[in-house]
Amino acid sequence: MDERFLREAIRLSLDKMRAGEGGPFGAVVVRRGEIVGAGWNRVTSTNDPTAHAEIVALRDACSRLGTFCLAGCDLYTSCEPCPMCLAAIYWARIDHLYYAAGREDAAAAGFDDAWLYDQIALAPAERAMPTKQHLRDEALEAFAAWARKEDRVEY
Repeated sequence: MDERFLREAIRLSLDKMRAGEGGPFGAVVVRRGEIVGAGWNRVTSTNDPTAHAEIVALRDACSRLGTFCLAGCDLYTSCEPCPMCLAAIYWARIDHLYYAAGREDAAAAGFDDAWLYDQIALAPAERAMPTKQHLRDEALEAFAAWARKEDRVEY
């Protein structure tokens, strides 16, 4: 763990929040001691609910490195990631995750993700958002075609 990178994530969170670009969150992706991706919260400045600092940093790193797999990289973020970001970090195959403020700190500032964590644990029929499955058999055709696709890129 290198505190310089955690401090850079915190710096981004403050600078970009003060510039009106979004909430107080920043993140950097690091490979072999070098920042290869940086991001800050851009939800309100881009009208994109997925533009969290970690997601933006992952996208930046993937674009710069020309890959969707960030194995060999670490992610430093100013705050413990929300469920969406945590899932993306796992999908990106990040080696290590380091964060500064905790989810309780974020909740105290008005960013409470506890409800999302609770919703994810529920069965789809029990969630607050009505969730119903339809046309499963038709959708399975895409998975069957994927399984037959000889030139597919595994991920």
